[in-house]
Amino acid sequence: MTHYEGNLRYHAGARFAIVVGRWNARITDALLDGARRCLADHGVPMEAVDVVRAPGAWELPLIAARLAVGGQHAVIIALGCVIRGDTRHYEHVADNCAEGLMRVALDFGIPVLNGVLAVECFEDAQARAGGRAGNKGEEVAATALEMADLSEHLP
Repeated sequence: MTHYEGNLRYHAGARFAIVVGRWNARITDALLDGARRCLADHGVPMEAVDVVRAPGAWELPLIAARLAVGGQHAVIIALGCVIRGDTRHYEHVADNCAEGLMRVALDFGIPVLNGVLAVECFEDAQARAGGRAGNKGEEVAATALEMADLSEHLP
């Protein structure tokens, strides 16, 4: 169960999309497991969850946009992991991924949740993917439930 204290509930018929990068798969698979577990714990049938794999974090905004165009999902969850290396590539990928995901949310009027880790080292990623710092996949899934509920009540 999540640490969220509010009333998270599933609205029958709502569909969720999870786009997950394959890069750093040990981490992203743990994030995906956390997200699925949270959704299931709150009554979301797994048939209402579409999972789409992307090569890495860079590609997540494009996949999210394609899903948003389809209009079938109440919320899109993006999961990935970018670990700092020896070059500036880390900043380009992490920053532009976050910017692209926000752009999809604003352009299409659909919640797009950023569960992409941008960390200094593999150990930091492990801590955020079910380790000492919790599971970011679980956290964003809880937020997805809240946003789906909130979106249903907005004009």
